[in-house]
Amino acid sequence: MAAITATASYAARDRDLRNRALVRGWLYFVVIVLFALVLVGGSTRLTGSGLSITEWQPIHGVIPPLSGAEWQEEFQRYQQIPQYTELNQGMSIEAFKSIFWWEWVHRILARSVGVVFALPLLFFWATRRIERGLGPKLAGILLLGGLQGAIGWWMVASGLVDRVSVSQYRLATHLTIAALIFTATMVVARGLAPHSEPAADRSTQRLASFIVLLALIQIYLGGLVAGLHAGMSYNTWPLMDGKVVPSDLLLLEPAWRNFFENPKTVQFVHRVGAYTLFVVALWHMIATWRRQPGTTHARRATLLFLLVLVQASIGIGTLLMQVPLHMALTHQAIALVLLGFAAAHWRGTKGAYPLPTRPPMKRRYALLVGVGVALIAKGLSLSFPPM
Repeated sequence: MAAITATASYAARDRDLRNRALVRGWLYFVVIVLFALVLVGGSTRLTGSGLSITEWQPIHGVIPPLSGAEWQEEFQRYQQIPQYTELNQGMSIEAFKSIFWWEWVHRILARSVGVVFALPLLFFWATRRIERGLGPKLAGILLLGGLQGAIGWWMVASGLVDRVSVSQYRLATHLTIAALIFTATMVVARGLAPHSEPAADRSTQRLASFIVLLALIQIYLGGLVAGLHAGMSYNTWPLMDGKVVPSDLLLLEPAWRNFFENPKTVQFVHRVGAYTLFVVALWHMIATWRRQPGTTHARRATLLFLLVLVQASIGIGTLLMQVPLHMALTHQAIALVLLGFAAAHWRGTKGAYPLPTRPPMKRRYALLVGVGVALIAKGLSLSFPPM
């Protein structure tokens, strides 16, 4: 009886581990698609392509213009918005096509993420491969993705009337929600992975989570910088406008507007955020080596600090070179790598999700049937004397 129960328990554990590997692989693939989506979104912004498609058609919008007449119709819609009349007057249809394709690819990737996430989720749920407690996390990510689509159009709509670009408030919100989805997906995937070390102490866990928060704040500030084109001015470092703390940071009234609408203030706050992240990551590395020397946690903390150092260097280079396309995209890509690693590191300090203590209903039935068959066999062997 004990042997049968142990065998069933080992089999259930093996199935749980296999299911975790499947779900984890799927989530890592989602992370890769999200990474590509954010980079294409950055290219769309940097090339001024985000307003080239002036309608939100979630289904019909999958099909691009297929004829000369359809291209002319799409181009005429673009010619009605301020970006064309004030910035791109006289643009050829070939030049319009180049910006159109950036935005179209961005929207197609956004729809693809929804499919890549939703369909496997339904399959894993239907086949009972989603552990108890994991379902709400994954459903929350899915809902956040749906909200992100609406926020994307809300952002684009801000640039179709009275503006030649989208609102920096909405751009920063759109970018931050994408970063949140990216972070949440990475955390869940990492929680399903095997861990070679026990969980770190609570202080290490808290500092690791604080670094994730700082990285998200930096991404939000980066969205404001991008929306205001704040990186195109004050292209010196370490001084800004010839000073450590430049003047006129609170020029607008009321004062809070400066932190969202004053390009100089927004860039300065972004710099301060970078310095803060650098110092906290350095302290986290030192403190982790002191508390848990030679552990995986300490090695990850070291790599995390090195990523922060690389990202800071690229950010400075991007600023000094006045934001060339390749440097700006590299800066955005490393920001995502840093955020993803910080999220994985934080989850790593907490350890993997506990394996299910009670098998799902289907497995309990299988166990009960196995035990019943064993009892019947035992009863039969006792009922009939040996020949």
